Amino acid sequence: MILVTGATGNVGGAVVSALRAAGADMRLAVRSPTPGKAEETAFDFTDPRTWDEAFAGVQSLFLVRPPAIGNVKRDLLPAVAAARDSGVEHVVFLSLQGAERNKVVPHATVEKWLRMSGLSWTFMRASFFHQNLSTIHAGDVRDRNNILVPAGRGATAFVDANDVGAAAAVALLHPDEHVNRAWTLTGPRALTYGQVAGILTTELGRPIHYRRPGVLRYARHARKVLGMEWGMVGVTIAIYTAARLGLAAGLTDEVSTVLGRDPVDFAEFAHRERDIWAPAARHSPVDVPET
Repeated sequence: MILVTGATGNVGGAVVSALRAAGADMRLAVRSPTPGKAEETAFDFTDPRTWDEAFAGVQSLFLVRPPAIGNVKRDLLPAVAAARDSGVEHVVFLSLQGAERNKVVPHATVEKWLRMSGLSWTFMRASFFHQNLSTIHAGDVRDRNNILVPAGRGATAFVDANDVGAAAAVALLHPDEHVNRAWTLTGPRALTYGQVAGILTTELGRPIHYRRPGVLRYARHARKVLGMEWGMVGVTIAIYTAARLGLAAGLTDEVSTVLGRDPVDFAEFAHRERDIWAPAARHSPVDVPET
């Protein structure tokens, strides 16, 4: 049995789709199960009353840190320890590119704990998702023709969340081939946000601007306009600062290694999702980034 946390998110949803296509025995950990959906189970990292039923009979766990959880030692790792004590043997963790070097992000704390936990693990160190442009930053592009992030002229090796989810599913289905491996998953090329704006301009047929805002302007915008909690504002500033310093541009071929195909390019993603940035889509839901 495989337990999938974050099952309703961009990556978790892709994991679920891949596991379902493979006919895997899985359980979806969600806050509020849908009546009649037997594969869903109520789960909350901070509520021990939900743990026993969720972990019963589970051998492998897909672990996603909810964006609202900043203190992972207090609010996430006790649940993972309970999973281990219930018989979970392997954890596939959705981590972050460069987490082994960036000790500020909570992903680094989770990685360190897993290495010492007695569990076998696989780290999916994803670069920044294409989907963050079509979720949390969708309104900026759609309604303001603008990308407002403090990444300067730094490039980012964007990756499609669907590719990350598919790779995670492979590690869940074949854990013996991925035990104690850290995969850094990127797209095929690193792009500056100026280049991203250019791709969106071409795809959407209207000018999309990127004017390299500073950290303070971004923080105010993220809090007041995007509705981020301060903890998430801090995490995303760390991510964008890494990009500004040239630390997010590293490319790998590990999506191809795991999946046996090329990763999705941002231009392909922009074409696939172009309707999200159309003015008529202004009432579509906006998600918080998963990284």
